[in-house]
Amino acid sequence: MLIVLESAGRPVVIGELLTAVSVSAANVVRDIRENIRNLVGGRMTHYEALVQEAVDRALADLEAKAAARGYDGVLGVRIVHPNVVEGGVEVVVYGNAFRYQE
Repeated sequence: MLIVLESAGRPVVIGELLTAVSVSAANVVRDIRENIRNLVGGRMTHYEALVQEAVDRALADLEAKAAARGYDGVLGVRIVHPNVVEGGVEVVVYGNAFRYQE
């Protein structure tokens, strides 16, 4: 399907849906500390940093995938439920690739 939009006066062609997944392992010692913190309450800063790192890496991977396929970028990016699982974090991002039409 070919969809043509305009962005800043330039026609944009919407391409394929691209996805990127990032899974990061947690440090076992910090993981134990976070589990203890979970019992008593408080911010889980190690997991916050781990989620942020995984999101950043997934977005960079999505951008690289778009460039490798000849696109100028990705529109409508969604970050799907960053999941903290036992020992790690999983993040899925997706969006539609686009290229400026000459």
